[in-house]
Amino acid sequence: MNAFLAALKERLARAAAFGAAGVSGAAAGLGRAGLQLILLGALVLVVWALVRHPLLITMAPGDVVVRTNALTGNSSVIDQGSALRLPLLHDVQRFSLRDQVMRPAEGRLAAGPSPYQSVEGLSIGIDVAARFAVDPGQVTRIARSLPADLSAEVVAPQVKEITYRTFARYTVREIFSTKREEIQRSIEGELRPRLAADGITLKAVQIGTVDLPADYRHGMDQLLTQELEAEKMRYTLELKEKQVRQTELEAQADKVRRETAADAAAREQIIAAKAQEEAMKHVLPFKQKQIQQRRLEAEAEKAARIKQAEASAQARKIEAEGEADSRVKLADAEVYRLDKVGKANADQMAREGELLSRHPLLIQKTVADKLSDKVRVIIAPAAADGRFIGAGLIGDAPKGLGSDTAAAGAQ
Repeated sequence: MNAFLAALKERLARAAAFGAAGVSGAAAGLGRAGLQLILLGALVLVVWALVRHPLLITMAPGDVVVRTNALTGNSSVIDQGSALRLPLLHDVQRFSLRDQVMRPAEGRLAAGPSPYQSVEGLSIGIDVAARFAVDPGQVTRIARSLPADLSAEVVAPQVKEITYRTFARYTVREIFSTKREEIQRSIEGELRPRLAADGITLKAVQIGTVDLPADYRHGMDQLLTQELEAEKMRYTLELKEKQVRQTELEAQADKVRRETAADAAAREQIIAAKAQEEAMKHVLPFKQKQIQQRRLEAEAEKAARIKQAEASAQARKIEAEGEADSRVKLADAEVYRLDKVGKANADQMAREGELLSRHPLLIQKTVADKLSDKVRVIIAPAAADGRFIGAGLIGDAPKGLGSDTAAAGAQ
């Protein structure tokens, strides 16, 4: 390629030199000023030709160029780098491999120049978008057989034909809401093979905003209001039914919970009763052993008390016998003592009588001692007959009393 460009530049330089030599020879008679004007015009013409028809073609990312030789009719596809294009020899067509979107503007508005028609005959506006791309393997055929503007001259007519025919089979309500996806699939299914026959790949068909007529929109708003009220009522009834169902389920759950709790309580009581019964199997023998132990303890205590009572009775008997013996001995001792005392008293009285008979004044002294311990001196007249001086104090005694007393004392 570089050698070709060098050779081309060399030939152009030779041609320019030859032309300049001819121009210089022709302009020898025109003068120097005319020659400069001619050279300037030729230079401008060359620059314009290079700008209008550049020799090098540069590929942008995502683009492909089909270069066709006008002499041989051969075509080559250039998808990267740069390529040489000779004027009057090469015909160049540039194609974009990126996804392209085609939107028919005539049918977007219901009051537009060419709105869509529904099955009721109403005019509606629909924003339809067809996304497509050129098949890289068929760009050569597309460059030879199809127009240059694929979006406006190839895709748009087929999209309009299929969309107008498809929308005419559905009602406005179906187009607006209920069968939008079905319509979209129908358009794609019919449009894809047609575009594929021309080397164009259909990616997707999208249905956007639907512009309804004013009267229909007003009626639709009223209908939607009624439907919304009906839906609201239906949802309200469903909510009430669900609330009733929820109440029933809660009641059933409460019933099951209570039954489960009662069953658990019953099982717990049964387990407790079984445990108590099992415990009683061990408690009853223990209680019997306790009763037997207490009976044995009572019998032992009874035997101990009997032994203690017998011992107490034996001790009391022994004490009584000892006390009786001691009382007998005391009585004998008392009798002996009284006998001895009586004898001693009798002997003493005999001695005292004999002493008094010998000394009569001792009686007066004794009386004076026993009258009072405060009395130191007793003054009494002496007896005329020689009797006791206290006879006047104690009264007169018979005359024979002294002799009887003396006799008793002698005895």
